[in-house]
Amino acid sequence: MSTDTKPTTTTTTTPDASNALGGGCPIAHDVNPLNNMYKPNQNPHPDQVKPLSTDRITSTIPRTEKDNWQYPSPQMFFNAMKKKQYEPKEDDMNVVISIHNTVNERCWEHILDWEKEYKEECDNPKLIKFSGKAQDFSPKARFLNLCLGYKLPFDRHDWIIDRNGKKVRYIIDFYEGKLDKDSGKSIGIYLDVRPAIDDYSSLVDRLKNIWK
Repeated sequence: MSTDTKPTTTTTTTPDASNALGGGCPIAHDVNPLNNMYKPNQNPHPDQVKPLSTDRITSTIPRTEKDNWQYPSPQMFFNAMKKKQYEPKEDDMNVVISIHNTVNERCWEHILDWEKEYKEECDNPKLIKFSGKAQDFSPKARFLNLCLGYKLPFDRHDWIIDRNGKKVRYIIDFYEGKLDKDSGKSIGIYLDVRPAIDDYSSLVDRLKNIWK
C-alpha cells in the first residue's frame, strides 16, 4: 500500500458511482447519510429489459459489533447508475458488482494495514460512514498532478472508521490503471489509501510510514 509515493494497484476497474447530486433541494432526502448514496431501490427500472438479482452480499467490513456492511444487489446498482445518468447494461451488472465489491474489500485491507499500529488499543475497527467526493481533489492528489505529472484521480472516497470510540478519517484516491492494448480501456485501478491529517497522531502515522 502506498502512502506518500506511488499508489498501489488492483487489477480491476469500475464505473464511478459517487458523483454528487445535482441542483434542487440542498438536503438530499432520498440519499443515505451514512454513505451519500441513494437509498436502496430493489424495483425493476422502467427502462430495464432483463430481470436482475436482488440478492445482496455481506462484506467483511464491520459496521457494528454484530453485523457487517452489505453490498448493493445488481438491481440496486443498476437503478443507482440510471439515476446518475449512466447507461448500464443488465448483462454487465454481475461483473460490475464483483469489481465494485473487490475494490471495496481491497480498500478495507489497506485501512486494516494502517490500523495495525493500534492493534492493542482496538483489535476490531469498524466503518461507520463513507462518502464519495469525486471532484474534491485531496492536497496529495493535486501535488502528484502538478509536481510529478500524475493524472488526477477519477474518484475519491472518505471513509470514517471507529477506533475504539475515536472517529478516524481515511482518504482513498482512485486512479485509472494501464490501458489494454486491444480495447484501449483501463484494466486496473490504483488505490492510494491513507489516514487524513486531521490531528497530530494521523500526521505522525503518515510520517512514520512515508515510504510504506
